[in-house]
Amino acid sequence: MGLSFLTTKLSFSHALLRDFKGLPPLDLSSIFINLTFFILFLLVVSARRIILCVGRIRFIKEDSGANSIQIRPANDVEIRDVEIGNGFKASLFCCFYVLVLQLVVLGYDGIHLMREAAADDEKSVNWPLLCFPAAQVLAWFVLSFSALHCKFKLSEKFPLLLRVWWISSFAICVGTLYVDGRGFLIEGSKHLNSHVFANLAATPALAFLCFLGVRGVSGIQVYRNSDLQEPLLLEEEAGCLKVTPYGEAGLFSLATLSWLNPLLSIGAKRPLELRDIPLLAPKDRAKTNYKVLNSNWEKLKAENPSKQPSLAWAILKSFWKEAACNAVFAGLNTLVSYVGPYMVRYFVEYLDGIETFPHEGYILAGTFFAAKLVETLTTRQWYLGVDILGMHVRSALTAMVYRKGLKLSSSARQSHTSGEIVNYMAVDVQRVGDYSWYLHDIWMLPMQIVLALAILYINVGIASFATLIATIVSIIVTVPLAKLQEDYQDKLMAAKDERMRKTSESLRNMRILKLQAWEDRYRLKLEEMRDVEFKWLRKALYSQAFITFIFWGSPIFVSVVTFGTSILLGGQLTAGGVLSALATFRILQEPLRNFPDLVSMMAQTKVSLDRISGFLQEEELQPDAAIILPRGMSSTAIEINDGEFGWDPSSSRPTLAGIQMTVEKGMRVAVCGTVGSGKSSFLSCILGEIPKISGEVRICGSAAYVSQSAWIQSGNIEENILFGSPMDKAKYKNVIHACSLKKDLELFSHGDQTIIGDRGINLSGGQKQRVQLARALYQDSDIYLLDDPFSAVDAHTGSELFKEYIMTALAMKTVVYVTHQVEFLPAADIIVVLREGCIIQAGKYAELLQAGTDFRTLVSAHHEAIESLDIPSHSSEDSDASNPTNGQAVLKKNCSANGNDINSFAKEVTEGASASDQKAIKEKKKAKRSRKKQLVQEEERERGRVSMKIYLSYMAAAYKGLLIPLIILSQALFQILQIASSWWMAWANPQTPGDEPRTSAMVLLLVYMALAFGSSWFVFIRAVLVATFGLAAAQKLFKKMLNCVFRAPMSFFDSTPAGRILNRVSIDQSVVDLDIPFRLGGFAATTIQLLGIVGVMTKVTWQVLLLVVPMAVACLWMQKYYMASSRELVRIVSIQKSPVIHLFGESIAGAATIRGFGQEKRFMKRNLYLLDCFARPFFCSLAAIEWLCLRMELLSTFVFAFCMVLLVSFPHGSIDPSMAGLAVTYGLNLNARLSRWILSFCKLENKIISIERIHQYCQIPGEAPPVIEDSCPPPSWPENGAIDLIDLKVRYKENLPLVLHGVTCHFPGGKKIGIVGRTGSGKSTLIQALFRMIEPAEGKIVIDNIDITSIGLHDLRSRLSIIPQDPTLFEGTIRGNLDPLEEHSDQEIWQALDKSQLGAVVRQKEQKLDTPVLENGENWSVGQRQLVALGRALLKQAKILVLDEATASVDTATDNLIQKIIRTEFKECTVCTIAHRLPTIRDSDLVLFLSDGRVAEFDSPTRLLEDKSSMFYQLVSEYSSR
Repeated sequence: MGLSFLTTKLSFSHALLRDFKGLPPLDLSSIFINLTFFILFLLVVSARRIILCVGRIRFIKEDSGANSIQIRPANDVEIRDVEIGNGFKASLFCCFYVLVLQLVVLGYDGIHLMREAAADDEKSVNWPLLCFPAAQVLAWFVLSFSALHCKFKLSEKFPLLLRVWWISSFAICVGTLYVDGRGFLIEGSKHLNSHVFANLAATPALAFLCFLGVRGVSGIQVYRNSDLQEPLLLEEEAGCLKVTPYGEAGLFSLATLSWLNPLLSIGAKRPLELRDIPLLAPKDRAKTNYKVLNSNWEKLKAENPSKQPSLAWAILKSFWKEAACNAVFAGLNTLVSYVGPYMVRYFVEYLDGIETFPHEGYILAGTFFAAKLVETLTTRQWYLGVDILGMHVRSALTAMVYRKGLKLSSSARQSHTSGEIVNYMAVDVQRVGDYSWYLHDIWMLPMQIVLALAILYINVGIASFATLIATIVSIIVTVPLAKLQEDYQDKLMAAKDERMRKTSESLRNMRILKLQAWEDRYRLKLEEMRDVEFKWLRKALYSQAFITFIFWGSPIFVSVVTFGTSILLGGQLTAGGVLSALATFRILQEPLRNFPDLVSMMAQTKVSLDRISGFLQEEELQPDAAIILPRGMSSTAIEINDGEFGWDPSSSRPTLAGIQMTVEKGMRVAVCGTVGSGKSSFLSCILGEIPKISGEVRICGSAAYVSQSAWIQSGNIEENILFGSPMDKAKYKNVIHACSLKKDLELFSHGDQTIIGDRGINLSGGQKQRVQLARALYQDSDIYLLDDPFSAVDAHTGSELFKEYIMTALAMKTVVYVTHQVEFLPAADIIVVLREGCIIQAGKYAELLQAGTDFRTLVSAHHEAIESLDIPSHSSEDSDASNPTNGQAVLKKNCSANGNDINSFAKEVTEGASASDQKAIKEKKKAKRSRKKQLVQEEERERGRVSMKIYLSYMAAAYKGLLIPLIILSQALFQILQIASSWWMAWANPQTPGDEPRTSAMVLLLVYMALAFGSSWFVFIRAVLVATFGLAAAQKLFKKMLNCVFRAPMSFFDSTPAGRILNRVSIDQSVVDLDIPFRLGGFAATTIQLLGIVGVMTKVTWQVLLLVVPMAVACLWMQKYYMASSRELVRIVSIQKSPVIHLFGESIAGAATIRGFGQEKRFMKRNLYLLDCFARPFFCSLAAIEWLCLRMELLSTFVFAFCMVLLVSFPHGSIDPSMAGLAVTYGLNLNARLSRWILSFCKLENKIISIERIHQYCQIPGEAPPVIEDSCPPPSWPENGAIDLIDLKVRYKENLPLVLHGVTCHFPGGKKIGIVGRTGSGKSTLIQALFRMIEPAEGKIVIDNIDITSIGLHDLRSRLSIIPQDPTLFEGTIRGNLDPLEEHSDQEIWQALDKSQLGAVVRQKEQKLDTPVLENGENWSVGQRQLVALGRALLKQAKILVLDEATASVDTATDNLIQKIIRTEFKECTVCTIAHRLPTIRDSDLVLFLSDGRVAEFDSPTRLLEDKSSMFYQLVSEYSSR
């Protein structure tokens, strides 16, 4: 019995095994795979449980210790919000849907088998059939609940096991579908069963889950608080703390660029802002790339110091991995692009009835489709890769150039102007970055030619060698053209550099140009420079037109040579072979076109690399020029041993010689001497700025430096004072008090939140200087180096500053101050007297007075000046009696007389912190609310679509748009002839090798040549017309913009940083010059080409139209969707470029101050941050283009595949194979042409934004006309020089408060009027109103009975003369600076120089009047610059002369001399003098005392001095008792 039982069991097992074997292979595979995954799932769950238990045991052990701490789960704290997306809901639905489906199948199969068993007991039932649905149910049960579990775990990504399981299930499903489809075709309806239907029903759900499996993202969005608490960038604005998804995107997301979808969807709903754009991934940030490149550059320099390092090699070493990864895509793309041309021949033969294997047509169509699909995907990855590589190189190089700019030595700085350094960044770095596009062409070009020759050899045989020769000839022809083009480009760049340099200087000094009425002269100079640039631009564009002709002509030339050789050699051409060859020539066209570009780009990039490399190797400041010891290391603060220094190393005479000095900690050292004696250079040698020839400089502790010419950053006042240090309210308040800034801040509507214009334009000279002093004091350094800090402030403020700042705030610090004010010398512990770069005297005040010589001369000059003030004798006695101690009584009396509420200001300083803090908070809120009222606004940008007006205005800018129809016509004729030539070759040649040709070989070749070369001539005509149109439009736009900018009122320059204007005249103008005409021509060409391709395909298979129309609609919709974001991204990119340029210019100008404070690192960080702000929208803009192109090309690939399937499906003989082949040849180009069409339109719209931006500056409201024909003043006007101010009210801008409040007074002709008042009282504003730099809000100014607002600005300003507060010299020569209009003889110029005390200095120079003046006059001292300005006034000899702090930067002796010159030379003139040095106005006939923009006093100085209660009296008393 046991044996029979065993036998029964064995037979059952054998039957079961047999039944299992009977299952289809795919079902068996499915069961096996699902069970494997199920076991894996159980193992993973078990492992997690074990790890969790072990962790708990360990935690309990640790928790039982004495130091146990209650730990809350991180999730309780971190998670702020959870969003369940539609994707997750759809995935759950699909899982449960498939589970239900499998349950139904299992139920149906189970019931069916049970019925079978019940119906026939003897028949064995195939129970293993249930294994497949049972395994599926088990699998989908686990999958469904695993997916649901993600919701409770808050997983933002599906588990890896789940994803692989889904993908495997879909793969099995597709395999099963194929087997079922085949079975159905063979067996018919017999094959249908429950499994077939279930598989079919599950396919869409499984396809979606497979997509999710590849993508990996679950659709659950978790928002954590920690994201908000830890911003990635300290300076980053709120709202853009999200890092770009690109860094962590899955494979599918990267391939389809769908990681960009969230940004594009925002852009489609509303205009994008900078805060919407995610941050770059850490690897893409400027800092990362700069560090890599800089370390490789430094390594190369260190490896072989004698050899010049290669910057190109350093770049390659830094970014070779990115380039290699990119090369893979480029190589794969090149290979698959040749599949189409290779297969055309076989396709034409198949259509002609030659079928070599079953289903050949469909396999060929599938191969075409697969090749185009791979080509599309690899193209996008390749292009995006090179863009990102270029972005990395640009960021790294820009940072290196910026860092070098901060470290340049003085001699190196002289050979590189700030304009040139900005150009290295704006032009050369850009060019090196752009080379990434051409990087792979070096090895791809030979590869493309070899592949093309191989295909041609198959089609035309030995004639392919003729192709090789023709190709080489084509390349050789383009080389000299490319060389010529490169030469023109170099000349164009040099001319552009020169123009930009002059433009930058003109914008910087626009105030002086307008005051002197020189703006027209400088505008004409710039137009002349533009004409030189335009000459090279014309040559460059016309040579480019010829290169375009060669580009289109070379494939025609190559094809004619190839076919001609084949015919002459008696070779048999067939339609298939010809079409395959034509398709190959079309692909070969790309490398042939790229070769001249490649040669040109390589040469241009080499030039740029050499320029940058040369700059990066320039001499830096000597690291040992000054040895800095840490604080507390020594009791000596400054020590100079036998120091010899020279700005010009080649000069035989050093700037400073034999300097020997020791300064103990806490000492005050005063430095004095005549103009040009080397005082500023003395401070520079302590800072290590001036090249050291010999000796040693040691300083102990940190230093703070205040330069003679104030350097103020753009930004608000608070930012300028803090200068990167954290805010300390109490310290900040003390600094404001010590620098006498409290009153000034109250006058500003936004207090310390007032935004300062470009170069501190909306601050007076004194306010700028005091902001500088506040910046230095807030840094709390050990050593203070102050270069004539009191020259720009009035006497009262100067005294207050000296007492509060130097004597009190810096009482415990080491202070070295240069001064011309003798009254500040007695307080010094040591006085150093300089002459011709040598210390001739050093000691205490009393000692030096007794010693006599130079110091005595300076002091006696000051005493003469004081005595000349002629103060009534009793005044000093009174003040002495009332002020036995240190002059405080006078100060108090002065304050009360002023009525300026200075007592209450002193009280406010000592108020409780809480009240002032509340006030500060209120002020800040108010400042934010009224941000729009600030002088400097954020850069404006248009929003939404580019107006059609912009396109039309550009098209009408040249020849009223008459060339546009001609361009379109020539392009259309070119396209028609191109198609005709291809059709002729396909039609005239035999279909298969045995057929007869339709015409003779000679006719065939001649007609082809006529059509082909005819088409290339039309291309030449189009290229020439486009260049002509572009040149005319660019020149018209430039002149219009330049004219509008130079005619703009001064308020425009005050509120617009120079970087913004430079951005438009450099980058935007370059786009208009070189880009836009070709973009317009390219768009027209691509549109007509696309119509041609669709036309040819439609002629053969009209059914394609069924897909082309919806495809066109889809393309236009996508283009509209994309443009909404792209347009704004390009605008943001344009705006974000300006701050980078602006910071460059600003930092280079203030490099000495930045270095003096040791702030190089902070500025470097700021530069990196701004580079990232620019790169963020730039990166998204690049990715968006590829996003669009990918979708366009995929659509066109499907249309092409549809056309192929149609051609294969038609019965043999129903269509002409040669025409079908032609359609395929053109169809191969469809995806490239379509994406290029959309791309060219999008790029055109993106580039047209440059015209939009230039157009904005063509609409600037101008100031009053320069000349009013009907109202010209007489030539002799003004005869007397009488000035009447009648109820004059002035404000800087409509939305700003009044600066002058109803000033009324009369200045008699020929009199000397002194204008005095506290800093910020409106003195300089009054002068600006006189020159109509600001138009009166109310009231008027009358000069010799003519209201100045009734005449032209040029007429007014050319009749007045001014020596301004900020002495300005232009780059050029001394002659050009004194007489830019070339109206005077050399003799007159020498006389003016002699009178202004500069004759002897200029005569010592080798080049005399042609002595060079560097940018900003940097090779002349500030005092010498002011003397040049005096020389200008002496030459002009106007009836009215204004001196605005004209002698602030010269010593008292020179000032006395200048006053004598003015008295003699301008004795018949009306002279208005603003001065803080009261002796300067001692011989004035009248004194106007301004206070808070109102007339406080106006009388003769004698009368005012007699009245002891007068403000002027108190100011003089204060000055004389200092």
